[in-house]
Amino acid sequence: MEQLLSNKIVYHIIVIILAALAAFIPRYLPVLFFSTRKIPEWFNEWMKYVPVSLFATLVVKGIFLTGSYHFTLFGYPERIIAAVIVIVIAYFTRSMSISVIAGLVAVWLLSLAF
Repeated sequence: MEQLLSNKIVYHIIVIILAALAAFIPRYLPVLFFSTRKIPEWFNEWMKYVPVSLFATLVVKGIFLTGSYHFTLFGYPERIIAAVIVIVIAYFTRSMSISVIAGLVAVWLLSLAF
């Protein structure tokens, strides 16, 4: 019984080490690869648009797609109203944190109403 328990512990340690490597290697390889190379200016310019486009994709998916990935224009009225509120708040405050908090509160309050 003690040998079986010892084998389980070794197995778990090996799994933890492999999982740590699987998480670390994809993060380290770009640093290793790009630390000795000069990144072209066009690539840096292009990369400025990636966060905005990813955020827009997530927002559109959350507002206009159902759980079964069907497009709906008016399926989630509370999310659409909250998105309009967030756009207005973001335009006037230029603050991401205030916009996110306002959006969360708006969705929460509007989901109680709908």
